[in-house]
Amino acid sequence: MEFSIVTVIVALIVVAIAWKVLSGLFKTLALLAILAVAAFVVFGVMA
Repeated sequence: MEFSIVTVIVALIVVAIAWKVLSGLFKTLALLAILAVAAFVVFGVMA
């Protein structure tokens, strides 16, 4: 359970950094990739 919370917090921090640094299509692709990896880690490990 703690692993999931840490993963979500790290994903939010990375999303915030990507939101400020990137722009346009790169921002969209980076945000989708970050969310996909976080979802895989949280739900893939639990399953």
